Amino acid sequence: MSVVSATSRSEAADVSSSPAFDTEQASAGLIARMEQVPTSRWFVVARIVMGSATFFDAFNALSIAFVLPILVPLWHITPPEIGILIGASYVGQIIGALAFSWGAERYGRIPCAAAATAIYAVMSLACATAWSFNILLFFRFIQGIGVGGEMPVAATYISELSKARGRGRFFMLYEMIFPIGLMVTGQVGAVLVPLMGWQIMFLIGGIPGLVIAVMLLRLPESPRWLIGKGQLAAAEAVIRRLEAASTKSGATDVELPAVTLPAQVEIPRRTRGKWSELLSPDYRGRTLIVWVLWASAYLVANSLNNWMPTLYTTVYHLNLPQALRAASMTNVAQVFLVLICALVIDRTGRKYWMMGAFGCGAVLLSVLAFGGTQDVSWVIVFSTLSYGLIGSIAAVVYLYTPEIYPTRARATGAGCASAVGRIGALIGPYVVGVVLPSVGQDGVFALGAGSFAIAAAAVALLGVETKGMMLETISR
Repeated sequence: MSVVSATSRSEAADVSSSPAFDTEQASAGLIARMEQVPTSRWFVVARIVMGSATFFDAFNALSIAFVLPILVPLWHITPPEIGILIGASYVGQIIGALAFSWGAERYGRIPCAAAATAIYAVMSLACATAWSFNILLFFRFIQGIGVGGEMPVAATYISELSKARGRGRFFMLYEMIFPIGLMVTGQVGAVLVPLMGWQIMFLIGGIPGLVIAVMLLRLPESPRWLIGKGQLAAAEAVIRRLEAASTKSGATDVELPAVTLPAQVEIPRRTRGKWSELLSPDYRGRTLIVWVLWASAYLVANSLNNWMPTLYTTVYHLNLPQALRAASMTNVAQVFLVLICALVIDRTGRKYWMMGAFGCGAVLLSVLAFGGTQDVSWVIVFSTLSYGLIGSIAAVVYLYTPEIYPTRARATGAGCASAVGRIGALIGPYVVGVVLPSVGQDGVFALGAGSFAIAAAAVALLGVETKGMMLETISR
């Protein structure tokens, strides 16, 4: 594999200047130039546009929770049917995560992110027209494909657009959009559904989504993906655009810790990524670790998200407004802790943040598991803090997963990990439903503490640190 000095920018100023120009040297020169472009207003705009798609991804994922209280008596939906309706979206999300990540490797990040956004937007509008349980079930399943497909592709794009220096903060500020979307969904649903009916949630989730899908198509393709596909002229054009935008805005890099940059930039191999590469000897350990992290985080997160309001009303006998207020604090804690994480992640590193968050979560849930459930105040405080920690972990694994794979398999790796997380989210509430009647709420919190402890041990023993490193250095 050929390499070129990271300082040889001038040698790669124009990839088409000579027919004899070495393609591999030109590829490395373009990557080096990407790392040197100051962060300008253009990067912020790209993050906002892609973040808007992620915001409404979150909105559409959670909107069903505020629709069901009206539809259950209206359509006489039974408890098993409620579970099927919720589960159908997760099944769609698993399919979408796998299908769109596969497509993103072959057709590009931008068209796949736009297509996934368009699917969930169109199907959100279709849900607003549903006239029966079965029709809504079908629409939610198809919508889930778009919801599940957008996130890993968007995360891959933002990761590839980021530089080694400050990539953690740049990415995490984008990733904050998802918990903010969840928080806004709760507030909008609580206010508008009683006033305007259940259809309003699907209309809000659909109409802006169509506009955002068009805006996504106006973003340039990931230069790293173009380089990996050998489309050097197109990559050159995008990088020139970034350099021009930085010059016009007078952008300068914010002071951050020193970045570990190699003396030479390794050339990405121009080969087609395969699913099997994720479990090859080079990447098997990394893949298994991120699968454990995703499964643990989403199993506990979705269990708490779905069951805490019920526990508050049935076990602790809070009235419905009290229970909903207590449960809503989890999203506030999540946003707060993700913001803290965004500000410090480039200093603590991914590995140590995840170790600390999983470890603290295990301790908090263990306190509840071993005697802390007797007082509802303890349950509210400790479960809220635990969910906030889970939210920060969920954001970090979206940052961490694309970092550890090469460009040819980055979207595939993120998509598979996301699918594993959706499987954890799907089975978590079911497991709680089995554990709760037999061993009580203590057993439920013990289950969460055990999951967190396993994940903390896994990342401590086998996780790799990625802060301050170029993507091409991490994945080689």
